[in-house]
Amino acid sequence: MILVFGGTTEGRKSVEVLEEGGSPYFYSTKTGEQDITLHHGQRIDGALDAEAMLTFCREHDIRLIVDAAHPFASQLHQTIAQVSESQNIPTIRYERIYPKHDPEITWIDDYSQIPRDIHSLLATTGVQSISKLKPLEAAGVKVFYRILNRESSIAFAQKQGASPEQLCYYEDPQDIPVEADAILLKDSGLSGGFQEKVDAAKARGMRIIALKRPQTPAIFTIVNGPYGLRRMVEKLLPEFYPLHSGLTTGTCATAAAVAQTLRLKKGEMPDEVPVVLPNGETINVTVGYGDSYAFCIKEAGDDPDTTNGIEVRASITLEHRDTETQSFIIKGGEGVGRFTLPGFDYPPEEAAINKAPREMIQQNLKKLCISESLCSNNIIVTISVPQGAEIARRTFNPRLGIEGGISIIGVSGIVKPFSEEAFIDSIRKCMTVAKASGSERVVINSGGKSERFVKALYPTLPQQAFVEYGNYIGETLKIAHELNLPNITLGVMLGKAVKLAAGHLDTHSKRSTMDKTFISDMLHEANINIDISHITLAREIWEKLSPKKQQDFANVVISHCATYCKPLLPKGELTILLIADDGTILPQSQALQPEQ
Repeated sequence: MILVFGGTTEGRKSVEVLEEGGSPYFYSTKTGEQDITLHHGQRIDGALDAEAMLTFCREHDIRLIVDAAHPFASQLHQTIAQVSESQNIPTIRYERIYPKHDPEITWIDDYSQIPRDIHSLLATTGVQSISKLKPLEAAGVKVFYRILNRESSIAFAQKQGASPEQLCYYEDPQDIPVEADAILLKDSGLSGGFQEKVDAAKARGMRIIALKRPQTPAIFTIVNGPYGLRRMVEKLLPEFYPLHSGLTTGTCATAAAVAQTLRLKKGEMPDEVPVVLPNGETINVTVGYGDSYAFCIKEAGDDPDTTNGIEVRASITLEHRDTETQSFIIKGGEGVGRFTLPGFDYPPEEAAINKAPREMIQQNLKKLCISESLCSNNIIVTISVPQGAEIARRTFNPRLGIEGGISIIGVSGIVKPFSEEAFIDSIRKCMTVAKASGSERVVINSGGKSERFVKALYPTLPQQAFVEYGNYIGETLKIAHELNLPNITLGVMLGKAVKLAAGHLDTHSKRSTMDKTFISDMLHEANINIDISHITLAREIWEKLSPKKQQDFANVVISHCATYCKPLLPKGELTILLIADDGTILPQSQALQPEQ
């Protein structure tokens, strides 16, 4: 069993990660005031001292602790460390991502070090700090306290001697509602709005004083994002997740490039190297070394992947640079395919290393070079996969016009496997929560990208009203019918839409592919005559159409989609939105009404 200490943004993210496992766990907060939905977790509220925590861990067979509490909850961190060590329970610390210390900020270790040469101060350090700032008031400094606008916080502030005139409440960290010479912040990281507060204070010309965060107990294993948390839970408590995650080829290529750069520039050959993922978090990746290259073994986890176990290599060449800006050039070597058709992120003949992995490699090497002062040369990275040409024959690459090897891909950097049953069950839970939220409409979409576009059309809907269907459009609509949801909006991007229009209610590439003949028929139905024989991706169609013809084509595609979707929601109103790759949304002429 896992015990999570939350009450923070990181606590909420921990819940999202653990819910994917479908296994029971406990979620603990001090006040019980955090609004959070648990499906598999059991909530416990109230502060736990060392004895109470120890008893709870013994009685409930706690085998792993996740400390996702506020970084300044020092006493709680020390208590967790004490229990963790005495009971031999591993603890994962879900840490925040912190910006580099700004030299323009006055950094202090405790409240006694606040400079006394200020006349007024806005303290954003929380209601618990009011008593610690009273000596500052006694020294003649006018202090305002920014606290949460809730009865318990206001009552506690007044109990500590804060007057109503000293209290202010605001949600937006860029909003500073009082005039003060200086602002006092906690080093609360990116999720705590630290940088926004700093930027707002600088714009006001305020002096910025920041309290350094306490050190994390050395016994903890640190992660700073959801992917790292899941992978560490999989390592420390493997049975919690029925299926385990893996790494993309892009992450493997990045790890190998970082390792070989360290080897070449510093003579270091670590067994693991840190890799910053596109979402900003850092994970450690195992690497190895050959004669003139570093490598990373691709692990697919439990995702069925033909590239599992392959060796992704990176060799590094240093080039003298004459400019101030350092260049990072990415090339494809043996076993990395090449694009032969247009429509991808890069032109034909370019190595099939997608945009996200290229940016990952460049950004990680740039960060490494700056932090380690390795900026004297341009760096040329050549990625190779010795088994790539053979493996590529068993993939969709030849069909897509990628020849000679595999693609180096991956948007998130992590592969999260889902069994079909588990994924559909998670959709059902999300749809149930959406109904319980009382929202007038539920918006179903394929993922984060399409959700961002569609959200702009429905700004007043709660977050729970947006549900991801992945590839399971048909199953999601059936669930909507079972739950008697009256108004459904289906947002679908063109690649899935052309499959759906052909009757494929599950749009996964293993079960359905783009049918060019059918797409041509739909174009003719829209009175559009263009040649699509050479396209590899559906999005290329938009480049060939004027805005007027795009809408004409959208009307036809949506009509065919409706033919298969509407019968699954006979008692509800269905609105279908076709989403172009650039975010353009092409609606149907009118919503499909329920059957009478």
